Amino acid sequence: MVPKTRGEKKERLEKDLGGRFTIRKMEAYDISDVLSIERVSFPTPWSENIFREEIQSLLCRCLVATIDDHVVGYIDFSEVWDEVHLRNIAVCPDCRNKGIASILLAHMMTVTAKKGAQWATLEVRRSNIAAIKLYEKFGFVLTGVRPLYYRDTQEDALIMWADLTDKPRDAG
Repeated sequence: MVPKTRGEKKERLEKDLGGRFTIRKMEAYDISDVLSIERVSFPTPWSENIFREEIQSLLCRCLVATIDDHVVGYIDFSEVWDEVHLRNIAVCPDCRNKGIASILLAHMMTVTAKKGAQWATLEVRRSNIAAIKLYEKFGFVLTGVRPLYYRDTQEDALIMWADLTDKPRDAG
């Protein structure tokens, strides 16, 4: 049976990973775990200071996904007026392809839409096919390219936008 609702996805995830799944606000004590995930997920990881600034910012929301209080993923996004900007999302390698990123993204889109956000945007590496497919499942469409945006690899960033006023928030 394929889980349809967020509750069913959470139950399936808890069964698959053998623990209680939660999403909560990122705290300073989570940063070391977040950095461990960040460092294996990106060619040029964010620093501890960047995460500290993000969790203190009035515009940003940083959340962690946990299994039995162990951080297994995180999401960072900013909210300005009627737009939300996905700034960072990652899941630990052992927990990938289990729906955690989908749950985090759905949470971001649902919470911000309820607060009045109408649009969501992000930049993604052209080579990150798995992320692009995830974003497309949530209604993001390619709207532009930032040439050589990622200085570390001289790679272009794809700019994607989603309309939060008419998209389902629980992509399968």
